[in-house]
Amino acid sequence: MDGSFEGASAPPRADEGYWHRAADRLVATLAALDAGASAPAVGDVFPDLALPDARGRLVGLASLLDRGPVVLSFHRGLWCPWCVGEIESWRGARPALDAAGARLVAVTPELGGRAADMAALLGPAGQVLCDVDFGATLSLGLGFFVGADLIARYQAAGMDLDALYGAASGILPIPATFVIGRDRIVRFAHVDRDFRHRADPADVLSSIAGRG
Repeated sequence: MDGSFEGASAPPRADEGYWHRAADRLVATLAALDAGASAPAVGDVFPDLALPDARGRLVGLASLLDRGPVVLSFHRGLWCPWCVGEIESWRGARPALDAAGARLVAVTPELGGRAADMAALLGPAGQVLCDVDFGATLSLGLGFFVGADLIARYQAAGMDLDALYGAASGILPIPATFVIGRDRIVRFAHVDRDFRHRADPADVLSSIAGRG
């Protein structure tokens, strides 16, 4: 799934060419570093994470799996138009997800009420967990350092990552989507260093069909 750099939090459209070139350079760097290669893959046992939800209540993955398979999707935050586009793409697929007995859980490192905003966008049937200080992101091999130049460019465009994430870590997550069965086995994994490419809900649903 591809998107364009749009939305209230996106940089001015006059700079769209710069942002796509910067993204291409970043993706090339991440490829050279083999970033994301150690993330969970199909057939792996997914770690039993425990993260606070948008209301600050600690939620364990095991408790979510008691209700059925989980689609666990790691995001950069609502400032990222591709993350917003991915969440919105699930609206039409929600009936099929519900029929499969699965649940969509989004993970965001954003703080300061932004997780609640994501939960509102996701809708009542979904859930948002907060990856405070990128603990889960790093443990799963999905974190990388953005680099001072790109951080400065984000700030110049009005996006203060330190404020959004509550820490001056300079880390961003590689967006990823996993389908985790009740046995914690990964049934589907989409980990792409290019944050403009996201998992297609149809492919995710296909991996859930006939599995528990």
